[in-house]
Amino acid sequence: MSKVSIVEVKKPEELKHFVKFPMELYKNNPYYVPSFIKDEINVWSPKENPALSYSEAKQFLAYKNNKIVGRIAAIINRKEEKESNIKKVRFGWIDFVDDEEVSKALIDTVIQFAKSQNIDNIEGPMGFTNLDKAGMLTFGFDKIATMIGIYNHEYYPQHIEKLGLVKEKEWVEFEMNFPKVLPPKVEKFSKLIAEKYKLRVLKFKNKEEILPYINPMFELLDETYKHLSTYTPISTEQIKTYKEKFFPLIAKNYVICVVDENNQLVSFAITMPSYSRALQKSKGKLLPFGWWHFLQAEKKNDRANFYLIGIHPEYQRRGVTAIIFKEIYERFTSMGIEFAETNPELEENKSVQVLWQDYNPVNHKRRRTYTLKF
Repeated sequence: MSKVSIVEVKKPEELKHFVKFPMELYKNNPYYVPSFIKDEINVWSPKENPALSYSEAKQFLAYKNNKIVGRIAAIINRKEEKESNIKKVRFGWIDFVDDEEVSKALIDTVIQFAKSQNIDNIEGPMGFTNLDKAGMLTFGFDKIATMIGIYNHEYYPQHIEKLGLVKEKEWVEFEMNFPKVLPPKVEKFSKLIAEKYKLRVLKFKNKEEILPYINPMFELLDETYKHLSTYTPISTEQIKTYKEKFFPLIAKNYVICVVDENNQLVSFAITMPSYSRALQKSKGKLLPFGWWHFLQAEKKNDRANFYLIGIHPEYQRRGVTAIIFKEIYERFTSMGIEFAETNPELEENKSVQVLWQDYNPVNHKRRRTYTLKF
């Protein structure tokens, strides 16, 4: 039986192999959605990823019979360690063929790295920060992935659990048939709440008018989610990076901002047309013709994804979501959106999950991070 060998990624060509391996692994899988190749390469560049200024990261490739059969990354977020007193090695970008020798070799590599740093536990899959992709799919293998969700084969969690790793955090995702008629109470409360608190929805004429509200959105995210166990504050450098990465994909009609009488942002929702099929067709590249698939997805689509929702603590539980959903309903209806899907939400985050309760949500995907202490 051939032995599995692990090689640390050092050269640009090895990094390309690291990035492209899942595309080969899921070549004929109808549910896998590739990331942009350029973005995945930039993740490992200190010039492009500000998280590397306070993190240590290594990438590894697994070989068997001179063929790449797996990959994994090991990350230490020193900022998290210092500010939240959380000392662990994060592992992510984990993919492997259905071979227990390969999955064991990958996890053992991360364990050895952790021990070399005097760290006694690992957790993953996760990225550098809480805004990166996280969670191994454990349910919903027959559902197409979203742009910000990890997809993996059904055998992944089986391998991981056999290696002794146990559940740490659980995420849930929901799918909804968008209503043909707005629930009466949403119609009623949206008007009452807007009048009571003197709130209004901003109408953007173009994408450039959204720019002044990007930073306030991230500040509002901090306020909304800082109570969650996995949350770490977003740095100014990260905001700049996420803005550059995702703003080109934002469509103005999919961004809802609610402000008070002083024009201060109190709530927002960023949704997007589903780009899953566009990413599949573009094979991870915008050029030369990938951009056309994205343009078509924006113009004609019956599916949308919820990405970020923020509500200032002072307005939580005051019905502000009724304003947001009334606006989303009107816009989605005019654009022919019939289905909506949420982003991964921590199972413990009931305050977000309650937002969907009036729309007959179906929990169609679940994912989790796994941990091992040694």
